[in-house]
Amino acid sequence: MRAARLIKMVLLLQSRPTMTAAELARELEVSERTVTRDAQALSEAGVPVYAERGRAGGYRLIGGYRTRLTGLARGEAEALFLSGIPGALREMGLEDAASAARLKVSAALLPSLRDASRTAAQRFHLDAPNWFREPRTPESLPAVADAVWDDRRITARYRRGRDEVTRELEPYGLVLKAGVWYLCARATGTTKAAGTAAGGLENPGSGSGSGASYRGYRVYRIDRFAAVAAGEERFARDDGFDLPAFWADRAEEFARSLLRSEVVVRLTARGLRALPHAVDAPAARAALEHAPAPDPDGWVTVTLPVESEEVAHGQLTGLGPEVEVLAPGTLRERFARDARRLAELYGAP
Repeated sequence: MRAARLIKMVLLLQSRPTMTAAELARELEVSERTVTRDAQALSEAGVPVYAERGRAGGYRLIGGYRTRLTGLARGEAEALFLSGIPGALREMGLEDAASAARLKVSAALLPSLRDASRTAAQRFHLDAPNWFREPRTPESLPAVADAVWDDRRITARYRRGRDEVTRELEPYGLVLKAGVWYLCARATGTTKAAGTAAGGLENPGSGSGSGASYRGYRVYRIDRFAAVAAGEERFARDDGFDLPAFWADRAEEFARSLLRSEVVVRLTARGLRALPHAVDAPAARAALEHAPAPDPDGWVTVTLPVESEEVAHGQLTGLGPEVEVLAPGTLRERFARDARRLAELYGAP
């Protein structure tokens, strides 16, 4: 632990002209007294750490000293490519590796470029979770992330409602979607543990997949894992597996699977423009692809795929008078009742 801290201290001093004891203590997460002892230990080991007293003082390296400890370890290099998503790094337990990688890169840069990480952080930030949603890190995420990095098989107990199954999985990749973590994996074995069904696969992508290269791969919500145990056995990763392409395929498949019903509606030109913002994108796309020419009054009749009448009612209500529901009759009657109530509320006194 101390050796790693001393190396980090040297890299910090190498990447900046001078650092105060307070700044070093904050970066190293130790007391200023510990910084003083560490600086003395480095000096005794031959590292030319020089302390300047006074208001403008601090610690610095003298004599153009540069350490050769700037080579990136594999984990640090991999974490560096994820450094633009600090929240995800923290949740996966990779924050320290990314910090060490950034320090090594900074120490290896020319002095004129050493503020690159700071200037980039001042200009770009990724906030993945949805609004009005408190992000929660699944307890099993760090263990799953370790297995993904190392290509190690895991045994996972997975919850789906009141059912629970034990699955043997080859974890291929992690996806963070709107603040929710998913595992893309290939199942090698399933054992029923509780409940009445041996299911437990989580959408998106609960089926075997439309692409032959992705058959057998499934998607699981990490927060549905009741327990995860990683074994020592590694699996041979399929080099043809493309995580972004797989996720796009499964997400599209999931979106289509939700659209189990259809409604027929008439839309004004304004309603047509607003439709993609009111309903699910795949539904709007399917409806507009086959939209006929406007009628003499400028209205367009389309068939719209929807999840259910209840969902369609909530989505189409936002279009107000720019939409008329033609079918099914039960949904049209709901809108008629809404119209009568609105007339009562807003009619002339």
